[in-house]
Amino acid sequence: MPVMISFTVETDGHLPSGQPLGEAIEEVGRETDGGAVYYMINCAHPSHFEKVLKPGEAWRERIHVLRANASNKSHEELDNLEELDDGNPTEFGQESAKLKEKLPNLNVLGGCCGTDHRHIAEIAKAWAA
Repeated sequence: MPVMISFTVETDGHLPSGQPLGEAIEEVGRETDGGAVYYMINCAHPSHFEKVLKPGEAWRERIHVLRANASNKSHEELDNLEELDDGNPTEFGQESAKLKEKLPNLNVLGGCCGTDHRHIAEIAKAWAA
């Protein structure tokens, strides 16, 4: 059965456990004998993990899906808000498009917490530019 594994990261690009994203992807690959078809990043703003996507690291090529949060606030900050933070849709689209070169196999983009049709439209516009 094809399996996709999804990771959520904190504002420093690491998993909530503190493990670096790339290390987690490599560990799952080793432990499952490459069982995951691909990986996904979800529930994190693009600025939270963009800095950990270093050139030459093969694990980046395994990420095919992104469902990012609209807000650049931390999970803790979001949990303490009275209202959902929808961030800035234009900036969100532009930050998502910055990932084009860093995640060469990214082929599914969507939204998570705080996103709506405006964010998806801005992703499409920024990626097409």
